[in-house]
Parts: sequence; structure tokens; C-alpha cells
Amino acid sequence: MPILDVQLKAGESMFTESGGMAWKSPNISMHTSTKGGIVKGIKRMFTGESFFMTTYKCDSGNGAVAFCSEFPGRIIDFNLKDGEHIICQRDAFLAAQEGVSIDLKTVGVGAGIFGGESFFMQKISGPGKAFLELSGEITEYTLKAGQRLQVDTGYIAAFEPAVKYTIERVKGFKNMAFAGEGLFLASLEGPGKVYLQSMPLKALANKIFTYLPKKEK
Repeated sequence: MPILDVQLKAGESMFTESGGMAWKSPNISMHTSTKGGIVKGIKRMFTGESFFMTTYKCDSGNGAVAFCSEFPGRIIDFNLKDGEHIICQRDAFLAAQEGVSIDLKTVGVGAGIFGGESFFMQKISGPGKAFLELSGEITEYTLKAGQRLQVDTGYIAAFEPAVKYTIERVKGFKNMAFAGEGLFLASLEGPGKVYLQSMPLKALANKIFTYLPKKEK
């Protein structure tokens, strides 16, 4: 269960979704807003984040604020320049420096209907450092131009914007019926870097559900 423990100097700040802060020093003030207006807030809700965002600013001296992941996994950071962005799964955003923005990224109709996840992903843009919370261990691949990787959609954590994301049907009747991977897989095509997670939350939730006591009729 990773922790992001941030040390701030006077005037520096970080923001996160509502309820994302774990602890802080007394000289860290809080300011909650829609962070860009109502439309921005609504778009964030479609990506799994909160309508309101809270900014934590160090008012004087040196301060500390901590953000904890909501599930077992990894926290990874991206130092994004102005104009740079990263595409990631819904609800991946943890915290970021001022200047970073969260927007809606729509995937194709095929990916939304057949991918088994969602029509919407997160687009995290710079300038500034952004931190993502991802489930399980993280494996990174750097794909060359034209190089493809077929992935169960739940294992896709993030990828660079140059990577092409499409959905492909699994070939072979036996594979579709008995392999247990579903009818479709995501295809990630380079060039660019992709980040894959080892423990999709949907798979974890389904596994836990099998052990929950069932109500007797």
C-alpha cells in the first residue's frame, strides 16, 4: 500500500481529488474548487474522479502532505512538460503539481463496447509532475513503430499518446468459448511506451466476491 509523502516549501502546492489527502502538517492550507469550472468537473466525473478538487498549499516554512493509494499497487510519476500528456485508465489520478490538468479522453466505439472497460479514459496534461495510482505491479514496454501488443483491457494502466489503441476479436471458436479471455483483446501499437498493471481492480473485486457469504433465500 504505497504512500506519496510530499515535502513542500513556502508557496508550493499540490492538488488531489476530494478526500485524497491522508495527513498534513498544520502550515498546509486547503482550498477546494471545481478546478477549471463546472464543465471540467463533470468531465472528471466521467473519468472516475471527483467533481471538486482540493489544493494543499504550504503557507510558510517547510510543510508535508501525504496521499495514500486506495488499493494495493504502485504509485508512478510523470514529469510532464507544457503540451505533453499521458493517457491512463479511469480513476488513476492521485495528485499533481499546480499546472497539471485532468481531461476526458474518449476511446473508439469498438473499444468502449467490446473492450469490457469504459468509453472514457483520463488525459493528464502538463506542465508539472503528476502521480498515478495503479493496481498491482507495473510492467513497462517501449514499442517501436508498428510493433503491437495484445492485452486484456483491464491490464492497461497507461500509455503515451503516440500509441494507437484499438480492439481486436479473438481468433478461433475454442479460444473465444473456452480460453476465459473474452471475445476481444486490446491492441496497443507503437511507437511509444505502455504501462501494464498486474492486478485489475475488476478482477480483484470478482475474486473477493466469490468468498463473500451468500444470503439464503
